[in-house]
Amino acid sequence: MKEDYYDILGISKGATAAEIKKAYRKMAVKYHPDKNPDDTKAEDMFKKAAEAYDVLSNPDKKARYDQMGHAAFDGSGGFGGGGSMNMDDIFSQFGDIFGSAFGGGGGGFGGFGGGQRRAKGSNLRIRVKLTLEEIATGAEKKIKVKRKVQAEGTTYKTCSTCNGMGQVTRVTNTILGRMQTAAPCNVCGGSGQMIDKKPADADAQGLKVHEETVSIKIPPGVVEGMQLKVSGKGNDAPGNGIAGDLLVAIEEKEHDQLQREGDNLHYDLYVSFSEAALGASKEIQTVNGKVRIKIEPGVQSGKILRLRGKGIPSINGYGKGDLLVHVNVWTPKTLSKEQKDFFEQMSGDSNFEPNPEKSDKSFFEKVKDMFS
Repeated sequence: MKEDYYDILGISKGATAAEIKKAYRKMAVKYHPDKNPDDTKAEDMFKKAAEAYDVLSNPDKKARYDQMGHAAFDGSGGFGGGGSMNMDDIFSQFGDIFGSAFGGGGGGFGGFGGGQRRAKGSNLRIRVKLTLEEIATGAEKKIKVKRKVQAEGTTYKTCSTCNGMGQVTRVTNTILGRMQTAAPCNVCGGSGQMIDKKPADADAQGLKVHEETVSIKIPPGVVEGMQLKVSGKGNDAPGNGIAGDLLVAIEEKEHDQLQREGDNLHYDLYVSFSEAALGASKEIQTVNGKVRIKIEPGVQSGKILRLRGKGIPSINGYGKGDLLVHVNVWTPKTLSKEQKDFFEQMSGDSNFEPNPEKSDKSFFEKVKDMFS
């Protein structure tokens, strides 16, 4: 079972943003590859800390993690998604947290304090509509995506402004003396490279639009508005940059017979007077096909029958919800003369007078039970 992100960083769930950042910096300095050469355990801890920080430092990801745990990122890969961590990704995204903890040499793991930075391509966003059946079982969708990729024949050369370092150093005179500051190169954007040659159909960064079919695995139990991530399927970055991600927003198609409420499903079953009085066997729709249920004689309108485990799987893996069948006794709007005569004869019969028992709960009690 995957470790809890809060436990990895050694903080409580109520930790502030500053406390989260401080805890991550402490762990990353401790397990930094420069301090632990050829130590696979230290490298593993370094990656785990970065993954935990990626989620807990982002308010949106943190909220989803607090609500659903690791299941919020199942199948998404990469940062916050349970996939393998890439050192270059970590250094590119979180290197500024370390300041001068590991001097500013160029390249390698020691580049935290400065040096060449790998640019990351922009993310792409799409929406995927799912049926209730697909949500219940999980699905694999193949989606055509137009993304920018490096054009064939594009070559790069060392940036002449920063000499491939990705940053420029400036020295200014102040009343406190000479101060040296470093900033990403504004010519190459910190990548240390510039376009050398590119084909005519490529843009200014040496990229061109390419249509690609991407396979997206949807875990069971996803909800409307949830966002999944497919790492590396966004736009490419120029040079030796890192591709962006494909962000997949979930939409839920409305079902014609079932209504979803969290992991539970609701179904309205209409029965006639005679079926309610005599009992009946009725076929109803579930998310996995049709099933037959028994209606007991004397069933009351508003009765709720619970079919356990016939709902939606929990995104957290905690079993399945239930299917709640709402029994509604259908009152005919028009009657024949014979039918009217029958009901008129029965109007004075004590057996047709309402006489609810204590076990027959009121509407409000049923609603209360349903939400408890």
